[in-house]
Amino acid sequence: MARIDRYMLSQLLVMFGFFALVLVALFWINRAVVLFDRLIGDGQSALVFLEFTALGLPKLIVTVLPIATFAASVYVTNRMSGESELTVLQAAGSGPWRLAWPVFVFGLCVAVMMTVLSHFLVPMAQGQLKQREAEISRNLTARLLTEGTFLHPSDDVTFYTRAIDNDGVLRDVFLSDRRKADEGVIYTAAEAYLARNGDSTTLIMLSGMAQRLDTERNRLATAKFRDFSFDISPLVSSGDAIDPSVSAMVTPDLLWDWDGVAAATDTSPGVVAEELHGRFAQPLFCLVAAMIGFATLILGGFSRFGVWREAVIAFGLLIAIDGLRGTMVVQIREAAALWPLAYLPSLIGAVLTLAMLWQAAHPRWIRRRLRGKRAAT
Repeated sequence: MARIDRYMLSQLLVMFGFFALVLVALFWINRAVVLFDRLIGDGQSALVFLEFTALGLPKLIVTVLPIATFAASVYVTNRMSGESELTVLQAAGSGPWRLAWPVFVFGLCVAVMMTVLSHFLVPMAQGQLKQREAEISRNLTARLLTEGTFLHPSDDVTFYTRAIDNDGVLRDVFLSDRRKADEGVIYTAAEAYLARNGDSTTLIMLSGMAQRLDTERNRLATAKFRDFSFDISPLVSSGDAIDPSVSAMVTPDLLWDWDGVAAATDTSPGVVAEELHGRFAQPLFCLVAAMIGFATLILGGFSRFGVWREAVIAFGLLIAIDGLRGTMVVQIREAAALWPLAYLPSLIGAVLTLAMLWQAAHPRWIRRRLRGKRAAT
């Protein structure tokens, strides 16, 4: 690459890194607040929170990359236009096609990163995340051994313990079981402890009382007990098998036998087709985002008032293309044979880019054509 190409490419990569970092941080904070409240509220440690956050980063980065690519392309083109660098380059003989080359290389670099993420890293992270979520949901000890807090292992069960001794004994236990529509039971005990028996977990309560309310007859029955065992395994999922998911499968596993993959994941062939070709279309969309940002601004030419109008137009084009991509997703999921539609938004963006670059290279072609027609008549 020539020196000017390396200069533009370095500027684009630097601004891309800046915008990507800022956007990832904003999205991460928004997700981390919800994730922190859910995990820490269920009694998980900070290490589990960090692990879940790290596993969710690849998918977050994939969401941010097209936006950061477009923002970097628009910012660098706007700055070079405002500082008359593009004007000098065009006066030296560099046309729009020549100036678009480093932007195209920049888009290819981002597309390569998006390819690695969408085809391998994101599915692997999603699979690991789903496995860890299943393990956490089966970890009753972490969900129940939280003192001084009313916990809800399920929607119809409430659990509370005042204190937990060093030897694992739970003090002053409260358990409300409302899983039956016509009956509610409240257990209170002075002491309790958890006992594991294979895959099942039992809460053994000592010196307590059970209060059973029959809502149909409107009767309350109480019974004191010396010891009572309560199987809490049904409160959460205890199965070891994890249902496979299309989003957690790497691309080589989706290339063939869509019907078999759909049957294994309990979904439709259209969902498999959309997931597979969406991974190929995402890198192309990053390339198109970079080129649209540059082509729209270069089409505006030099102006002492800046190119903010062209920037707004470029942003509107990107939103329209991305909205079209969302519409195509619905169509492909309904019929797998429509998978070529996944590449239609990128194709439209490429055509628009070529048209704008051609227009920038031939700014007065309409006027010259009209003059030729007048001269011929």
